[in-house]
Amino acid sequence: MTNSISMSENQIADQFSQSLKILQLFNNSENIAKITKAGDIMTSSIKDGSKIISCGNGGSMSDAMHFAEELTGRFRDDRPSIAALSISDPSHITCVGNDYGFDSIFSRYIEGVGKPGDVLLAISTSGNSKNVINAINEAKRKGMAVIGLTGKTGGEMANLCDVEIRAPHSEYADRAQEIHIKVIHSLIGYIENNI
Repeated sequence: MTNSISMSENQIADQFSQSLKILQLFNNSENIAKITKAGDIMTSSIKDGSKIISCGNGGSMSDAMHFAEELTGRFRDDRPSIAALSISDPSHITCVGNDYGFDSIFSRYIEGVGKPGDVLLAISTSGNSKNVINAINEAKRKGMAVIGLTGKTGGEMANLCDVEIRAPHSEYADRAQEIHIKVIHSLIGYIENNI
């Protein structure tokens, strides 16, 4: 029994060690500059009366929702609500998925709701999610800025975003998602402190 507990504890400790290594790899001046640039773009958009729209699949959708709710609600301190929304309405997703296909679930929303001056926060750990890429292309067509959170090689998104913030390459998506949520919290804090 003791050996199995020790083995389990080692497996858990290893998860934290891996996470720490990825965070240390990511924590450099180049990435801090990218986050600052993204924060400036978002802050400028909000100050001009525009909004931030976020999207992603699976865990990245949860991150997109978390980003938006922290801005419309509250992150650390009381302040006025900030214009942000995530593309996560199940009725929209199933309607568009059924009528136009899954690859259109985000771009169709941007087509209807996005305005020049808005910002899209596009999240994909691979950088190759077709529905996210379609959203980026539609956002660009609408005159929106695009901030991308990616992983691995950055995928197709690397060359499409105004600012691409890439998690260090790792074997599994969860390490990239851990970096993404830290970036998201950093962006929220930056926006709060600069509007």
